Amino acid sequence: MSDPRPIGVFDSGVGGLTVAAALSRALPGESILYLGDTARLPYGTKSELTVARYTQTNVDFLAGRGVKAVVVACNTASALALPHLVTALPVWGVIEPGARRAAAISAGRVGVIATESTVRSDAYARALRALRADLEVRSQACPLLVPLVEEGWFDDPVTVEVLRRYLEPLLEAAIDTLVLGCTHYPLLVPALRQVVGEGVALVDSAAAVAAEVARDLERLGLRSEHREGEDHVCVTDAVERLARLAREILHRPVRLELVDLGDGGGGTR
Repeated sequence: MSDPRPIGVFDSGVGGLTVAAALSRALPGESILYLGDTARLPYGTKSELTVARYTQTNVDFLAGRGVKAVVVACNTASALALPHLVTALPVWGVIEPGARRAAAISAGRVGVIATESTVRSDAYARALRALRADLEVRSQACPLLVPLVEEGWFDDPVTVEVLRRYLEPLLEAAIDTLVLGCTHYPLLVPALRQVVGEGVALVDSAAAVAAEVARDLERLGLRSEHREGEDHVCVTDAVERLARLAREILHRPVRLELVDLGDGGGGTR
């Protein structure tokens, strides 16, 4: 049986659209309802309690819009909120798939760049060491990167210099694999390559998550083979640059719907 209901995807901003794009490539028959909580961006500097509350509200909103499953395309929410989430929907986070990919390809030294909250949670390091006890894992919080991406400064000289400062201790430790522990960071790959060179493997969990979602939807009998309608992008605060960034990520025109999550429901404003 084919289930035409959309897959819900949310992130604190537009970075999670990199996951939505990977889902569209892996599952061309599926429609996606995306929620970017841009009014409360960034999540990476918030407390665990706050991130858990925001995540529950976001999932409740997507459930109220009739999605069949949810991808938490936010590393901070995946690290801090998933254990507390209450929902009957199938849910996937982004940390475990990314960790599995890094553990499979690393020669032994893995670097992780992420938000402050994700690094503080130690979620990636724990997941990596659970997969391979021999791995040496070094994590680096990069609080300036999400605002730079949201500003559209993907390969600006300022962004490159900020990356050099953040990555210096990881490169001094001779990492061979770098986990991009935030869905905004894949948009910085050209700038990252300028800093780390070609000798360091970059791991983006988006493709790994998409593969797991495809497998699990098939197993659960929820997969759709015939796409119905266009992808729908909701944001909690909209400015023109968000529409531009969404177009750049998805490579197609995007209509943003401004929504209010204040009541935890699915109303518009």
